[in-house]
Amino acid sequence: MSSTGLILFHSPTSPYVRKVMVLLRETGLLDNVTLRDTQTSPTQISPELNACNPCGKVPALRLADGSVLHDSRVILDYLDHLHEGTPLIPRQGPVRWHRLTLASQADALLDAALLVRYETFLRPQEKRWDAWLEGQQGKIERALQQLEQHAIDDLHSAFDIASISVACAIGYLDFRQAELGWRQRFPRLAAWYAEVSQRPSITSTRPPA
Repeated sequence: MSSTGLILFHSPTSPYVRKVMVLLRETGLLDNVTLRDTQTSPTQISPELNACNPCGKVPALRLADGSVLHDSRVILDYLDHLHEGTPLIPRQGPVRWHRLTLASQADALLDAALLVRYETFLRPQEKRWDAWLEGQQGKIERALQQLEQHAIDDLHSAFDIASISVACAIGYLDFRQAELGWRQRFPRLAAWYAEVSQRPSITSTRPPA
């Protein structure tokens, strides 16, 4: 399948975009995709992006025929069928569902972290809901605990959709919640993350300070 003519609506601070960028680097597809810098937030829209994705979210991938894919999971699956190397999303069997479930857990952690970011950065202080924030932080803590206790061997076994998703979720915590201090509570996860953070696909996609 040809990848010529692909355009990725892109923001370097988006952890969902980062997942796509990591896969592009891991699979050698980066040179086949044109990056279209697109800055959005719940209060800032991009008319060009909205014309492609009515929800106004990045990433979105415009194909050569003009059709558009959105949601990082859909885009990752599409791109993983364009290269000739080992699939980063297993094609079938129990391993497929296991790795996708790990990736989904990482995305849930990431969703909670983004909601915390929106509540604390975009919402006026007098309108913030502390109990709601505590609920999101609880999701983050439980997801990290689950990864620490049950997923380390799985994460070490392959750098694929699961590992990419976990690495990008943890990277977002470091980017937006550096004060969380998660490494002290989850040392095995911290050791794994320190190792994968040396991969060129991870170092080259770190969000700007």
